[in-house]
Amino acid sequence: MSVNEGKWDGQQNSADRQMTAPPPTKSRSWIVWLSIFLLLVVIVGIMAVIHENDMKAAAAKKAQAAIKPPVTATVAAAKTGNQGVYLEAIGTVTPVYTASITAQASGVLTAVHYTEGQFVQKGDDLIDIDPRPYEAQLLEAEGTLEKDTNILAQAQMDLERYRTAWAHNGINKQLLDDQEKIVLQDQGQVKNDQGTVNYDTVQLSYCHITAPISGRVGLRLVDPGNVVQAGGTNVLVVVAQEQPITVVFTLAEDSLSSVLARMKQMHTLPVEAWDRAQDIKLASGKLQSIDNQIDTATGTVKLRAQFDNRNGALFPNQFVNTRLLLNTVENATLIPSGAVQHNGTSTFSYVVANGVASVRTIEAGVTDSGMTAVTGLNPGELVATSSFDKLQAGSKVILSKQAIPSNPSGGNTP
Repeated sequence: MSVNEGKWDGQQNSADRQMTAPPPTKSRSWIVWLSIFLLLVVIVGIMAVIHENDMKAAAAKKAQAAIKPPVTATVAAAKTGNQGVYLEAIGTVTPVYTASITAQASGVLTAVHYTEGQFVQKGDDLIDIDPRPYEAQLLEAEGTLEKDTNILAQAQMDLERYRTAWAHNGINKQLLDDQEKIVLQDQGQVKNDQGTVNYDTVQLSYCHITAPISGRVGLRLVDPGNVVQAGGTNVLVVVAQEQPITVVFTLAEDSLSSVLARMKQMHTLPVEAWDRAQDIKLASGKLQSIDNQIDTATGTVKLRAQFDNRNGALFPNQFVNTRLLLNTVENATLIPSGAVQHNGTSTFSYVVANGVASVRTIEAGVTDSGMTAVTGLNPGELVATSSFDKLQAGSKVILSKQAIPSNPSGGNTP
């Protein structure tokens, strides 16, 4: 054997040993699976710890929720009283009389006697128009009347002479008859002249304008020196009666039968006038009349109420809110309207007894002046009037004497 052959055999044996050695992959896969198992164990442990912490937190929260803190709330006692049933509507203040005075005589205005906004009495001086042309006409008519009156007197004297003469057969009957007719003609002329005098007297009176009613004068519309025409459309002065004054309002025709039935019993019904915001009562009056027909376009009927208006709170053409007292519910159980709560299906109130709140289902009736008539409560029981966002059935309540702001989102659902 040569040296080269020995080398080849050595290399061949070394290659055979490398090919017959066991592969190392089994030991490595075991390590991988062990690592994965340990990772899973760690993950499961972490999840178990998190779940346990969540359970503890939920239990603590539930325990904390089970211990409800007391709720501070204001309360009011239900009481017995009478509650009015009102029909509300929007009305317009309307004077009983409004006089828009225009000129009935032509001429120059010589004087304006009133001041703007002045209260005048019937017959007070308002405006003067130059009377001289009308005085001249009247004087002429009076002169004609005086002349014709004397002519009539002369004719009557002649008639008496003719009668005496005819009685002694001094004249014929024709002369007497003619004289009687002349007297009648002169009497007619005198009547005509008297009518002219009366007419001119009336025309002269138009030069001195006085207040036809008592009331308030409006803004000045004319000045001395202005020329006015009889029968013109320009208004010289407006006088509106304000004491008493009326309010005209409308009600739906469905309410008419109730009003008519009540009117037959009471003959009149009280009516209140309030401002636009319904915060201030302006006046109290009585229903005066009802219109004789329903407006088919709106399905409403007009009513008129009268007010003394001694303090001048009602002003012509002012818009007001009217409240017609239709009926009165007597001996009703009354609670503040704020204590009445709604949850969409029922009406309820929180009743506070021995410092604990309970939910009481009630039926709400008419409301007036912040009080509501209800059934389901007894007089003297305390009802909560605030803190509805915190109150629940069984809540402990601490009574507060100071007002607590209510929940702006509305009442709480029991």
